[in-house]
Amino acid sequence: MKRSLNAWTVESSLSFEETFAAVSAAGFEGIELNIDRPGAAHGLSMETTEAEYAKIRALSQKYSLPVVSISTSLWGGETGRPEKWDYARALLRKQIEAAKALGAKGILTVPGGAALKSGRENSIEFYRSMRGEIEREGIFVGLENVWNGFFLSPFDMQSMIDAIGSDMVGAYLDLGNMLAFSVPEHWVEVLGERIGFVHLKDYKRLGSLAEGGTWEDITHGSANWPEIISALRKIGFDGYLTAEVFKADEKMSFEEYYRKVAGELASII
Repeated sequence: MKRSLNAWTVESSLSFEETFAAVSAAGFEGIELNIDRPGAAHGLSMETTEAEYAKIRALSQKYSLPVVSISTSLWGGETGRPEKWDYARALLRKQIEAAKALGAKGILTVPGGAALKSGRENSIEFYRSMRGEIEREGIFVGLENVWNGFFLSPFDMQSMIDAIGSDMVGAYLDLGNMLAFSVPEHWVEVLGERIGFVHLKDYKRLGSLAEGGTWEDITHGSANWPEIISALRKIGFDGYLTAEVFKADEKMSFEEYYRKVAGELASII
């Protein structure tokens, strides 16, 4: 397994070149970029051009830092609302475009609409409607287990992925997002080869499951990392572990923080 960092972790004012330089210098072996609103210093957008992709590809080569995957902040329940599907299709297509342009193998999407009675069923239908296009493009489309109200157990996620029915649509498993109410290694065991990509963060429970808690640095929360990594090895996962974390210590420099996160990933691998 290799260490990767989501670009949201990086100081927001840094340019793309400064971002690639800093992440590479800290010891990471990959980076995840994000499609955001226009104007982010090192963010992609719905308006990113081929010329801009070319500059990013050159930086990726210069700093020996592959673009691992493409995430985005722009999913907001659209898959659960058919009237939002045109926008959702455009966003998914832009993520696939960015992935292909930058050499990434997959993208992160967020199925949503849990507030709607039919949110889950509509989301399944949305991904089914895109299945042929996704398979032709050859980019893995990962569903993230966010707190969307219908991924309350790994079996919920398993059944949704299986209902979509494509080897190119699977799990982008966030190993921290279920810590408040479940056990990450069990999700790994149940989802198995459906897992294409992995996010890392940590969460410290105040008591037992579903009693509240706080987000913490990786290895400082309630995650049992030896068991989690063992479970990933058992299913044959050998991809990137992408940390999606944020610096809370104002006294620590960003450079120190990047090295700290890289060291935490190295320790659990």
